[in-house]
Amino acid sequence: MELCEALAELKRPDPEHPDCWLSDENNWTISAHESGKVILEKGETGEGPWHILNVAEALIMTLWRHLQRGEMEEIKQFSWKDGYK
Repeated sequence: MELCEALAELKRPDPEHPDCWLSDENNWTISAHESGKVILEKGETGEGPWHILNVAEALIMTLWRHLQRGEMEEIKQFSWKDGYK
């Protein structure tokens, strides 16, 4: 339920908090932005960032659930592009 609540907050524009994210115990993070952009990165090791634009809420939930279960291979199968743009 908390993931749904986090996504719901993106529907209310907030210049100070334009994104929400989920991180796992291995420091992988998937962040979702008001613009529909999703970013995957592992800041601690410098892996990434990669992004996907115009992502629907259902796909964000799918990605977050994969992250919660440690399913990085499934996450990496999506059409990620290099960088933040």
